Amino acid sequence: MRQLLYVMLILLTAINTRAQSDTFTTAKGLLVVNPVYHGSLWMKWNTLTIAVDPYGGAERYAAMGKPDIVLITDIHGDHMDSSTLVNLDLSKATLVVPQAVQEKLVKILPAGTKMEWLANGGTKTLQGIHISALPMYNLPDTPGIRHPKGRGNGYILEMGGKKVYISGDTEDIPEMRTLKGIYIAFVCMNQPYTMDIKQAASAVLEFKPAIVYPFHYRGQGGFSDVEEFARLVKAGSQPIDVRLRKWY
Repeated sequence: MRQLLYVMLILLTAINTRAQSDTFTTAKGLLVVNPVYHGSLWMKWNTLTIAVDPYGGAERYAAMGKPDIVLITDIHGDHMDSSTLVNLDLSKATLVVPQAVQEKLVKILPAGTKMEWLANGGTKTLQGIHISALPMYNLPDTPGIRHPKGRGNGYILEMGGKKVYISGDTEDIPEMRTLKGIYIAFVCMNQPYTMDIKQAASAVLEFKPAIVYPFHYRGQGGFSDVEEFARLVKAGSQPIDVRLRKWY
């Protein structure tokens, strides 16, 4: 009975994932984006599968198959979720992580798990995907803040000429506001951990991605008003496609 329920959960997860999928054209094949949960998602491009911050149980990723690349942004449990990671098949994956994450994961994951750590400003090309690590942090950047500058990474992935930005846990920092040429952006918005919808909308209107997904929007007081975020962006007279998806 328990096995049957598990199989049904996997099937429902796969159906829900397909329902949320968006497909985009790049110079080297299709890019498929699959929102999953909170700040986690996975993408398929050019036969590769890329997972971002797997969180909330490996069954949520059952439809993904074996990942080729896993990106982790920070040490907090909703980004570096050890209970999910140890139950994923990482046999062919390379994990791209900040150093603080690597120091923890080497004690948790099996010996031989492939890991590459990037500091803010670092770059790496894996299987045709150019990966850049960006700062992600709270403002003001003072001792004791939840997300100090330099510990975690946001990421830009360039795939077939299209740039995808993953914010990580950040406020509307200058490094985000000055981004150029972003095609798809995943932007967090949950105070007191990151930023509010007004900060997020203001930043998005400044760096002008073609498409933005609000994600990571569960805070202490419940969920951020992502529909109001969309309204603020659309009122800003920029041709930005706001995509609201079911992350919870």
